[in-house]
Amino acid sequence: MPLSSYRNFELALAFAAQATEKQMDRLLPASEEPEARLYEAMRYASLGGGKRLRAFLVLAGATLFGVSKSAALRVASAIEFVHAYSLIHDDLPAMDDDDLRRGKPSCHRAFDEATAILAGDALQSLAFEILAHEDTHGDPGVRAALVLELARAIGPAGMCGGQMLDLEAEGRELSIGAVTRLQRLKTGALISYSCVAGAILGKAAEPSRHALSAYAHDLGMAFQIVDDLLDAEGAAAEIGKTPGKDAAAGKATFVSILGVERARDQASRLAEQAGRHLDPLGPKADLLKQAARFVVARRA
Repeated sequence: MPLSSYRNFELALAFAAQATEKQMDRLLPASEEPEARLYEAMRYASLGGGKRLRAFLVLAGATLFGVSKSAALRVASAIEFVHAYSLIHDDLPAMDDDDLRRGKPSCHRAFDEATAILAGDALQSLAFEILAHEDTHGDPGVRAALVLELARAIGPAGMCGGQMLDLEAEGRELSIGAVTRLQRLKTGALISYSCVAGAILGKAAEPSRHALSAYAHDLGMAFQIVDDLLDAEGAAAEIGKTPGKDAAAGKATFVSILGVERARDQASRLAEQAGRHLDPLGPKADLLKQAARFVVARRA
C-alpha cells in the first residue's frame, strides 16, 4: 500500500516509520567482525525509536513527483541515519550533556564516549554512501545533487554551524532574529533537506521546489518553537529526553523571548503559513499540510 493512498496523517506517519525502519535495518545489518561493537552502537542509536518525521517528509515529497518507493526509502533512511548521528553528538558531555534520548540511555551512556563519537561519525558516512550508490537513482547527476545538498544542510552553513551558535549562546542574551537564525541552521536545515529531497529525486520543476522550500522554512521554525515549549513544559516520560535543559543552561529560546503563549501562537501561525505554500501543488500535498498541523500539536 503506497503512502499516497493514505488520507489520515497519523496512519501515514506510522506507515512511513515502519517502512523506513525496515529499510534502515537492511542497510545497517549487525556484524560479527571485530568492530561489531561499533555496529551495535550505530544500530542502538538509529533503530527502534523516533517518530521518523524527516523520513515521512521525504516519502511524502517523493509521492508528489512519481519517485519509486525504493529510491525514496533509501534517501529517507540516509536522512534518519544523519539525524541519529546528530543526536548522538548532541547528547555528548562536550555538547548538551544529556543522559536520556528517546526514552532510553543516550549512546555514550549505553556504550562509552569514544564509541558514541565513532558511531555518529560512521552513521554520517553511511548516509553519504547510501545517497551516492547507484541503487538510489540511475542518474549520477541526481545522486550528486542529493549529496551536495545534504552536505550543505549539515555542514558549517547548516546543522553544525547552528550547533556552534547554540554552544556560544549559553548565558548570553540573544535577539529573536539571532535565535531564529540559530535554529534555522541547527534544526531547520535538515528538515528543509528532507522536504526537498523528493523533488530532487523526481527532477521537479523550480516552482514546485520553491513551494516545498518555503513550506520547509516555516515548518522548521514551527517545529523548533514546539521543541522549546516541550523543553519548558514537558515531562521526561513524554518527550523521551531531559526537560528544562535550555533554561538550566541559560540558553535564549523562542519561549524565553516570546513567552509561552506568544510562542505557541507563533508556532500555529507558521504551521498555517507552511500549508498555504503548498496550495499550488493541489490536493496531493494534503498529507504534508497535515504534517504541519501535527508538528504544532505534538507532545514529544
